[in-house]
Amino acid sequence: MCRLTLRVVQGADRGRIYPELKPPISIGREEGNTIQLNDERISRFHCKIQEDNDHLVLTDLESTNGTRVNGQDCQLRILRFGDIIAVGRSLLLFGTSEQINARVNEGLTAVEEGMLVSKTDSGDFDLDPGLVESIRALRELNKPPELPERLSPSQAAQLAELFEYFHARIGEVVNGVNINEKRSTISVDIATWQLILQLYSRLSELIRGISDPDFRSPN
Repeated sequence: MCRLTLRVVQGADRGRIYPELKPPISIGREEGNTIQLNDERISRFHCKIQEDNDHLVLTDLESTNGTRVNGQDCQLRILRFGDIIAVGRSLLLFGTSEQINARVNEGLTAVEEGMLVSKTDSGDFDLDPGLVESIRALRELNKPPELPERLSPSQAAQLAELFEYFHARIGEVVNGVNINEKRSTISVDIATWQLILQLYSRLSELIRGISDPDFRSPN
């Protein structure tokens, strides 16, 4: 029997991890659910995940505000590791880092088999180096740097505030993408892309400011 993990990445219960769950499981705001979330927009018993024919299937339990997977409304849906489940104001990431990395590796295999390629100047088709590099970079997310130890209360508060800022902005990006599962691609509008670029720029300024205390951002 498959064991599954869900991580709350947005909402009042952000940061909570529900590991090694044995299906069937239910998600809702009422006691008695496998995962009880503190979210007034979630129904008492909102949705459930059960195993059927070697698949994990999500079913919306006629919830008031509905259930979305990867931004799409759904009543019944087969889940894949790395899917984002939206219930109320909460977002849940499905799968462990290892399970999601395995799905990423499958994506790289698809690239190598020629399903996702770019055309060269000679007319031949070759691997898209940017795509391959992005997939490989995702594998490294399982090895993040550790938080500094023995922070003072003010330092901890400042660090939390910084993380909160980037978490909120990245959340806007996550909510703004359009996923094409058949082609294993996503698209974003210009405003979302500009937000990504501004976040990227802001991070570079913060990194420079840490290494060079005399540096001052013009903004």
